[in-house]
Amino acid sequence: MIRSFSRPGLVMATALMLGAPALAETEPTRDTVLATVGGTEITLGHLLAARDTLPEQFRQMPAEALFEPLVEQLIEQTALMQQTEGTLSAREQIAFENEQRAFVANAALTRAAEAALTEENVEAAYEAFVTEFDGREPTPEYNASHILVETEEEVAPILEALEDGADFAELAREHSIDGAAQAGGSLGWFGLGAMIPDFEEAVQSLEVGEYMGPLATQFGWHIVKLNDTRMSSAPPLDEVREALEQNLQREAAQEVLTSATEAVTIERAYEGLDPTVLGRDDLLDD
Repeated sequence: MIRSFSRPGLVMATALMLGAPALAETEPTRDTVLATVGGTEITLGHLLAARDTLPEQFRQMPAEALFEPLVEQLIEQTALMQQTEGTLSAREQIAFENEQRAFVANAALTRAAEAALTEENVEAAYEAFVTEFDGREPTPEYNASHILVETEEEVAPILEALEDGADFAELAREHSIDGAAQAGGSLGWFGLGAMIPDFEEAVQSLEVGEYMGPLATQFGWHIVKLNDTRMSSAPPLDEVREALEQNLQREAAQEVLTSATEAVTIERAYEGLDPTVLGRDDLLDD
């Protein structure tokens, strides 16, 4: 397999000793030549692209410390590339071709996905989402809290405390054993089918502000409180923005992929080939 030549450790070690060269008087561009190796130019664009591929801890280093070591790494890589040109093994050459193919394809998909993320597109997607949502039959939603304990015996003193006026949320923080405890037992808003049947039936039997218990489920013993109810409605844009953006990106990438494959003639010749050939790693050997 091809091994990438990377020297982040050496970059870090030498960065403290080396400083950046003085900037030229003219405004630099991505085509500004930083070095020439055997006739091959290394530009500022190459340097910036190389920096983008470094691990985060190196990208955060001061430019004065990183500049020269990174240029020197590009010089050495270029010298090695020239020296070994035409000497790659069959395995290395094929891996190199795959890397090129993947890089170009990923760049095309990334461009399409990024171009799709305009505020106009997001708002249009949200309008379509709201239209579809509002076209459904409204269903009830519930906002409930609970206190979950391990045994039935633990429920009675908590109920007594509630009868004496204790705060439900404070009791949940003190006694409840599930992840909602730190939020005062709040389970937030949920619709029908989101909770196990016994718990859902208990919530539906309550009036807003009421609580009941003990309720036994496979999770333990509950005291359940109904905080509020509402009929379902489309959530605000901020709540669904991330999902809409992901969907826009997927659709844009798929459109580009479909367009590319439909624009060329594809002849598939692998039908009938035994899939176990995938284990013939020896075919890559010279």
